[in-house]
Amino acid sequence: MCGIAGILHSARAMPVDGQLLLNMAAIQFHRGPDGVGFTNPPDLGFGMSHVRLSINDLSEERASQPYVSEDGRYYLVHNGEIYDYQRIRARLRVSGVSFLGKSDSEIILHLIAELGLIRAIKHLRGEFAFTVYDQMEDCLYLVRDRFGVKPLYWARIKKGLVFGSEIKSLFAHPDVHRRLTAHGVYHQLIQVSIPGTTAFEGVFQVEPGCITKVKRDNTELAVTQHKYWDIDFLVSDEYARDKPDEYYIEGLREQIIDSVSLRLQADVPVTYYLSGGVDSGSLLGVGQSLSQQDLTAFTIAFENPDYDESHIAKEAASEIGVNQFIVKVTDEEIYENYSETIWHTERTFYNTLSVAKFLLSKAVRSNGYKVAITGEGADELFSGYPAFKKDFYLYGTSETELKKRRTWQQHLERSNSLFKGAMLPIDSYRSEGMERTLGFTPTCLQSWLSYHHQAEKLLNKEWRKEISGYDAGKAIVDTLDLSQLEDRHPLDVAQYVWIKTMFETQILGWVSDRVDMAHSIETRPAFLDHHLAAFAIQIPPSVRISGTTEKYVLREAMKGVLPDVLYKKQKFAFMAPPVETVTGAWTWVQRVIEKFLSPKEVNLAGLLRYSEIDTLIEEYKLPTLHRSKKVQLDAMLNHILGVQILYKRFIEADLPLLAQEKSSLLGWSLDRMDKYRKS
Repeated sequence: MCGIAGILHSARAMPVDGQLLLNMAAIQFHRGPDGVGFTNPPDLGFGMSHVRLSINDLSEERASQPYVSEDGRYYLVHNGEIYDYQRIRARLRVSGVSFLGKSDSEIILHLIAELGLIRAIKHLRGEFAFTVYDQMEDCLYLVRDRFGVKPLYWARIKKGLVFGSEIKSLFAHPDVHRRLTAHGVYHQLIQVSIPGTTAFEGVFQVEPGCITKVKRDNTELAVTQHKYWDIDFLVSDEYARDKPDEYYIEGLREQIIDSVSLRLQADVPVTYYLSGGVDSGSLLGVGQSLSQQDLTAFTIAFENPDYDESHIAKEAASEIGVNQFIVKVTDEEIYENYSETIWHTERTFYNTLSVAKFLLSKAVRSNGYKVAITGEGADELFSGYPAFKKDFYLYGTSETELKKRRTWQQHLERSNSLFKGAMLPIDSYRSEGMERTLGFTPTCLQSWLSYHHQAEKLLNKEWRKEISGYDAGKAIVDTLDLSQLEDRHPLDVAQYVWIKTMFETQILGWVSDRVDMAHSIETRPAFLDHHLAAFAIQIPPSVRISGTTEKYVLREAMKGVLPDVLYKKQKFAFMAPPVETVTGAWTWVQRVIEKFLSPKEVNLAGLLRYSEIDTLIEEYKLPTLHRSKKVQLDAMLNHILGVQILYKRFIEADLPLLAQEKSSLLGWSLDRMDKYRKS
C-alpha cells in the first residue's frame, strides 16, 4: 500500500516541477513512510511521485517507484496489493522478461508491456489503484480496482490535470481550486453520494472497476471513462434450480480458503481485525488453520455496553486460539481525534465508528504490524444488513409465504431496534426517481434519502435555491448501469445499489482504507476477492437469506471454524453508540461543537445556517428523545460537524504551504533528492 500523485500538462513541452511532485507526496506521507520516488522526464509534460509502505520486497532500492519500462514507453506508479503475483512473475520470467526486484507492483508494468492495459488488468487479483503514462500514445491512464478499495482522485487545472491517492495531494498543487459545492455539501449531509463525485468542486474519483483515460492531443486533454468490470448479478431466471444448498456452501468454503491463503502472503507479519460478527470470525478461523504461526487479532471495545461486542469477540478469539488485543475506545478519545479523522477520510461520516477505527489502526501500528485482514464485503455479497432482509421480505418472497414473511419482518424490527434511524429507516421513504427506474426504493438508502428536508434547511440561502427540486435518488440512479438492474431479483437490485453507492463512496473510505492508512496500515478485505465475488453472485437469494437468518450460506460454509457464539449470533450492525447527552460524554462533544459550530465559525464558513444547527442540537439534548430519533440526529450532527471541519482544514487552511512545510520537515528539497528521481 502506498500513496501516488502526479501531473499531466496540456502542453508536452511544459515541464513539471519536481519539488511540487515531492510536496504532493509529502502531504500523504502517512500512506508510505518507508520510501519516496518521483519522475519528471524532460519534454514529456508529465510527472509522478510515490510514497511507499513496504510489504513485499523490503529493499528500498529494488522496489522503489515510479517504474519505467526498459524501452521508456511506460511509466507507472501503483498503490495497493496484487495477490498470486509470484506465479505471474514466474510465467513472465520464463518467457524472457527481466525484473528489478520482487515487488508485486512491478508485474503490472510488464503485463501491460506484454498484453496491453485491458488484458493485463484481467490478471490482477487484489486491491489497487495505479496510473500508467504511455509515451507512444501520449495517454495517461488512471485505473481503480473492481470494488474501489483503493482511492484515486483527479482534477483539471488550467495547465492540465492532477491526480492522487488522496484529495489533499491534489490540493497541494496551488492551481487546484478548493471550493465546496451546494450539491457536494448536500450529499455529505444526507450521507449517500453520487458515484465518482466528491464534496469539492471539480474533484472526481475514478469509479470502481473503471479506467479513466486522459488523451493529450496537441494542447488539449480529452478525459473518458471505460468500465472493465462490474458485479453483474445473474438475471433472475438464470439461477440454478437443481443445485442443493450444499453445492453453494462447499463452493464458498473453497473460495474463502483460497482468498485468505493469498492474503497471508507478505514479507511482514499479518494480523486480523476481529469484531463480534460472523465475517471477521470466519476469516480468523480460516487463517488460524492456514498459518504455521500464532495469530493475533485486534478488537474495538466501546464504553456503552449496548454497542460493545468485545466480550463476544474475546470469547471467539479464545475458542479459535489466537492472541488478542482489546482496544478500549473512550468518548474522550473519540472526540479528541474527531477532526484528525475527518482530515484523513476527506468526507463526513454518520457514525463515530470511523474515529474508533482510526484509533484501532493506531494501536495495530504501535504493536508492530503493517498488514491486517478484514471482513468488509461479506454483508454486501451475502445479504448481511437488516435493510437487505427487509427488501427480501417485501419484494423477493412469494405470496404463499405471506404469513411467514410477516413473522420474519416483526423479528427483524425487534432485533434491530438499536439501529433504526440509520441501518433501518424510522418510516418508509420513497424516492420518485428510484421508484420509476427500480420499482422500489432500496431500504438501505431510505434513512439517508429521507434526510432531504432537514439537509436542505441547513444550507445557506443561495445553495437552497440551487438544489430546489433536486431528487438525490434520481441523480444516483442516473449514474448506474441500468443493464445491471434489468430483470434482476429485488435482493440483487438492493445489493447492487448499495455496493455502488454507500459501500464504495463511504464504508470503504471512512471505516477502511483512509483511517487505516492514516497510520500506515494495509488492510486486506478477503471477501472482496473478485474470484470469490464471481461465485457469490451465483448463490440464489433464498440461500443467502434463509427465514430470519442472514448470510445463511456463509454461516454454513464456515460452521467448522466459527465458534458457537458467532455461528448462532444474528447480525449486529457494527456501530459506535450515539452520544448520551445525560452522561459525561456530552462534555467531549460540546468541546468539538464549540470549536467548529460556534456562530462565528459557522458564519465565517458561510455554508450552513447557524439557527438550524442550534435547533437541531437543542432537540438532540432532550432527555425524552426517542432512541431512533437520537440515532438519526446523531448522524446529522456528525455530518454538520464534518462539513465545518472540511471547510476549516481543506478550504480555509493553506494546503500548498502545508505540503511544502511537510516536504521541508522530511528533508525533501529537490537539490537533495536526485537519487530518488527515476528517468
